[in-house]
Amino acid sequence: MSASTFTPRVFSGIKPSGGLTLGNYLGAIKRWVDMQSPDMETIYCAVDLHAITVWQDPKGLKGGTREIAAGLLAAGIDPEHSILFNQSQVKEHTELAWIFNCVARVGWMNRMTQFKDKAGKNAEKASLGLYAYPSLMAADILIYHATHVPVGEDQKQHVELTRDIANKFNNDFGVDFFPVTEPVIEGPGTRVMNLRDGTKKMSKSGESDMERINMLDDADTIAKKFKKAKTDPDGIPMDLDGLAGRPEAKNLVDIYSGLSDMTPAEVVAEYAGAGWGTFKPALADLAVAKLAPISDEMKRLMDDPAEIDRKLAQGADKARAIATPILEKTYDIVGLLRG
Repeated sequence: MSASTFTPRVFSGIKPSGGLTLGNYLGAIKRWVDMQSPDMETIYCAVDLHAITVWQDPKGLKGGTREIAAGLLAAGIDPEHSILFNQSQVKEHTELAWIFNCVARVGWMNRMTQFKDKAGKNAEKASLGLYAYPSLMAADILIYHATHVPVGEDQKQHVELTRDIANKFNNDFGVDFFPVTEPVIEGPGTRVMNLRDGTKKMSKSGESDMERINMLDDADTIAKKFKKAKTDPDGIPMDLDGLAGRPEAKNLVDIYSGLSDMTPAEVVAEYAGAGWGTFKPALADLAVAKLAPISDEMKRLMDDPAEIDRKLAQGADKARAIATPILEKTYDIVGLLRG
């Protein structure tokens, strides 16, 4: 069933494993904030059940979940407009995931490249959850009849699987019940790369803290990391074609673009011919201006974990109000008998 026939609704989530980075902000959170509008329902969550597909320290997982919530709130997610919660507080996600486990085909799961990337040569030792989590991701989306999912390019395959599951469920049971969700992949800075190696994605788990900008970094640390970011002997080119084959240079231009809401072409035009001694301090100043207020507000929020927990619980209540009737209808369609 086409997504256009459903109430416009966005769903997306972030795993609370490790801390939030600039990559999370430009690749997801900033766009989530921008998608809040009277014309679109927005549902965002910390997907803590996805995090445990690999082992997590329990205390660290709780702290990471609160950090996700603090980051989203500090960046501008408004709990009066958007629904914000952590996944494990809404049991309908996992209940629908089991239904989808029985709809999805093993061959579909075998094509999921992220499992191969994460499990590597130790696939036999990986958890069943790591193998099957794309089915839970489909349930995360479809339990709200979400019509749009903002994702990075590396997650597009999972939204395609969600579309396959929705289509197969509808066809198997002769219904038009689940929407065929649309991925939303747009804008500069959606894939922020490592500050020391522009061929690798910026990651929470990188070996050096200098590889990434953490959302809890203070102003001095943000400035220092950008000024020490790897570049090449050439400066800013005269046009975008001049960034070809220069991953570190392209990454810094893309980050400036994402933070400034300029296009990469506009950034290059403004700094054409400039050396890194000019560009990197300008990027550092821009990053501090944009990120330091978010960092300060995150720290303030995390000093009151009870308040974060209260906001997440309120969001979970709102999420269940949407999810419960959709799950009940799913059970009816499948033919599950309940009292």
